Amino acid sequence: MARETSEDASAINATTAAVSQTTLKSPKIIYFTDGSALPNPGWGGFAVIRDGEPYIIGGEPDGSVVAPDQTTNIRMEGMAILNALRDSAGMQAEINTDSLFWINVITKWAPGWAKQGWKKRSGDIQNLDLVQAVYGTFLQRSHATLKWVHGHDGVCFNEMADKWAKEARDRRLTNPVYVAEL
Repeated sequence: MARETSEDASAINATTAAVSQTTLKSPKIIYFTDGSALPNPGWGGFAVIRDGEPYIIGGEPDGSVVAPDQTTNIRMEGMAILNALRDSAGMQAEINTDSLFWINVITKWAPGWAKQGWKKRSGDIQNLDLVQAVYGTFLQRSHATLKWVHGHDGVCFNEMADKWAKEARDRRLTNPVYVAEL
């Protein structure tokens, strides 16, 4: 593993400052989301950062088709996006995620699956319960845009979301909670 140099730290700090200034001055809500499961499958957690602050964390909710100790990283990434969408309540929002998979699910694949009665040619749709919930909420929250960011690349609020997703996982949370209430 490479050692971080002062130049690396300066570059990360400059990137963080630029993202922070853009994010915090925006008229829309800015979210960063992340999910985690360890092992995978195993206990999981997700986090939603709202306007630069830890906001919502949780895990596989009560009543889910998946047991809390058998969830996956993919499900937790989706749960994070779902909770950001729900929180946005139709307001202008930008949801930043390092999950290109979920961006593709929401914007490319789910529209076709929905038209085909939630079926795909190659077999079952994995995590159909969550796919339908996220896609349906996205359609209802049409003022939300999705933006992909590199994971583990020094983007301040993405790193913050990663940290809080691991915290939720380690606490073995299930239903979403507001960080301020912890």
